[in-house]
Amino acid sequence: MKIIYTLIFLLGFSVMTVSGQSNDPAPKQTKPILLMNGVAHLGDGTVIENSAIGFADGKITLVADATTARIDMSQFEVINIEGKHVYPGFIDPNSELGLEEVSAVNATVDVRETGSINPNVRSVIAFNTDSELLPTTRHNGVLTAQVVPQGGIISGTSSIMQLDAWNWEDAVIKMDDGIHLNWPSRKIRPRWWMGETEYSENKEYDNSVAEIEKLFNDAKAYAANNHGVVNIKLESMKGLFDGSKQLFIHENAAKAIIESVQFALQSGVKKVVVVGGRDAEMITEFIKDNNIPIILNGVHLLPQREEEDVFMPYKTPALLHAAGIKFCLAYGKGAMGERNLPFIAGTAVAYGLDKEEALKTITSNTAEILGVPDLGTLKIGYRATLFVSEGDALDMRTNKVSLAFIDGRNVKIDGMQEVLYERYKAKYGQK
Repeated sequence: MKIIYTLIFLLGFSVMTVSGQSNDPAPKQTKPILLMNGVAHLGDGTVIENSAIGFADGKITLVADATTARIDMSQFEVINIEGKHVYPGFIDPNSELGLEEVSAVNATVDVRETGSINPNVRSVIAFNTDSELLPTTRHNGVLTAQVVPQGGIISGTSSIMQLDAWNWEDAVIKMDDGIHLNWPSRKIRPRWWMGETEYSENKEYDNSVAEIEKLFNDAKAYAANNHGVVNIKLESMKGLFDGSKQLFIHENAAKAIIESVQFALQSGVKKVVVVGGRDAEMITEFIKDNNIPIILNGVHLLPQREEEDVFMPYKTPALLHAAGIKFCLAYGKGAMGERNLPFIAGTAVAYGLDKEEALKTITSNTAEILGVPDLGTLKIGYRATLFVSEGDALDMRTNKVSLAFIDGRNVKIDGMQEVLYERYKAKYGQK
């Protein structure tokens, strides 16, 4: 009987998904477009109060002050966005978008592989462009994501994807950008289901670290020599030692961040990024000395320690900025909530971070850290991935995206919720 109920649930879910499907990718841009008279937030800290933003063939061709620039508008499709705001598309790092649909339904979750050492696992080929979460996420201006596998000691290899495509081949912006390492913890969290209330010692910590050390030593030796037989795990790690891939170390505790970063640098890894970094404000000198960028998770979580200021997670972005740390923000709590990324930045504004600096933490800073320099800024020659909001895009009360473009393509922003709303409004009439 349990099997029958499960099948009925999955069938109902599939029918719901098909009926609400609105994820038909937009066609290629065919005519130059000019957005006139909007407030342009360029993503580099600059604001143009009355702007002219033009793009053609998927690239930005004009960024100007509309009050002073002389523009031949005959060559453009002109869209008047007076009173609205235009932003570079938001970039979501450390994301599970396209890998997870409904976390409670195993058949829709493809975020992890069996085993604990999987550097060769590639998220790119598992990316589901038909996910209903993609239009929902685009609805808030998030147009690009770093899609990251989860679990184990080495989860696998991430890729950077745009969120409107027929298949993963069309969606990929940067393939296999980095490998993700979950540094072992010295302590194990209380397992409430076993009645535990205190942290306990991780007796496997030394063995796990030794396993990581052996893997990296083997990978470094493998990368330095030609081999007749390909080892797919070690082959996937070669880029760490020539700088073509980054090592993303997932860790929050200050001591563990120091240990893991020192290990990576001593192992010959060229580029290291810390993901999590909730204790980063405690070790800012170490981070600056080693030029380590931070992908900050957990702004909308409680503090890690009982004695901490309850608002410390909200204040951390402002503290990192004041300390001169290069960082960006991630939602980091599952694919279902990735659409809320801009409001994480909005919280940072409420607790001390300048608004345009907060915008950089989900646009230009993210693009720089992930190694996609032609995204995240409204700049001539960059990708025309941008959107228009009727209000402040960092404020959940006023952000209302009315237009969105990915590589100049005018993409749909109506997710399943909007499709169903319009359907039943038509049926029953607006009240």
